[in-house]
Amino acid sequence: MDTIREQIEALESSTLSPFAAKSSETSGRAQWEEKCELRTDYQRDRDRIIHSKAFRRLKHKTQVFISPESDHYRTRLTHTLEVSQVARTIARALRLNEDLTEAIALGHDLGHTPFGHAGERALNDLNNAGFTHYEQSVRVCEKLEKNGKGLNLTSEVLDGILHHTKDEWPLTNEGKIVRLSDRIAYINHDIDDAVRADIISESDIPKEITDFLGDKKSVRIDKLVKSVVVNSNGYNIEMDKETEKYYDMLHEFLFEKVYRNNKAKAEESKVFGLIEGLFRYYTYNINKMPEEYVSIAKRESGERAVTDYIASMTDHFAVTTYNNIFVPKFWTF
Repeated sequence: MDTIREQIEALESSTLSPFAAKSSETSGRAQWEEKCELRTDYQRDRDRIIHSKAFRRLKHKTQVFISPESDHYRTRLTHTLEVSQVARTIARALRLNEDLTEAIALGHDLGHTPFGHAGERALNDLNNAGFTHYEQSVRVCEKLEKNGKGLNLTSEVLDGILHHTKDEWPLTNEGKIVRLSDRIAYINHDIDDAVRADIISESDIPKEITDFLGDKKSVRIDKLVKSVVVNSNGYNIEMDKETEKYYDMLHEFLFEKVYRNNKAKAEESKVFGLIEGLFRYYTYNINKMPEEYVSIAKRESGERAVTDYIASMTDHFAVTTYNNIFVPKFWTF
């Protein structure tokens, strides 16, 4: 009798698009494992990501606004969940593999630094080999989780994580969906957060854009998602050119009014100093780091270990650690 996993794989083969990545056809893992009786390989990858320490830490890492007092601003975790929701909607509409899509979406930012892209830029400047959050996300999955054993994910999930932004596109259509869904999600929820923070108002968005994409977040997301669904085929996952044009205009508006806004980024000027201080301190005090990172320093290099350690930190932990090292404590009697 077939296992439940084999039944699911057979169902995928009979119902998914010919252009979907089938679980039974995965290129596999770096280390061979026995198959699960209940879950496909992509389902197992999704579960491993959700149960990872790096995934849990995302709830305390900056999306755009550093340490906002309100509970309603996005964090790196809520961003990840919104990307996953958008991506699953598109994957289901195109009859592609939802489990693979979800695994890539949930894992795409596992290597993100504290303090969002400001932290990423700081580590990129400090590490001689450079630093990107997407390469670090793969490193988390391959080498850092489970005390250095890694999660041993399938090659399709790792490829989607690595190529969810910049340069080369993912090899699978599911990975391409996540790449577009990341952009659809962040441009809309970052506008929502900017309105909440009184950085902009919805009426500030040029009328030319809102006339085409809509004047509400939900309407804009619906418009963009439908464009991807209607215009994608087995070889390309894409918006139509006109929708893409207005998306790019909205993206430029967001950069100009929010990402470069002095009020929104007031605290970012302090990020480099904080991360540089931690980086220099641990470079000269390798043994002050947790044992797992001391081991990395012995196997690879001190710089690599320090970068891994700082990248893993949440915003609060980075600030607390910096204060404990550099800020004098008052005497108590």
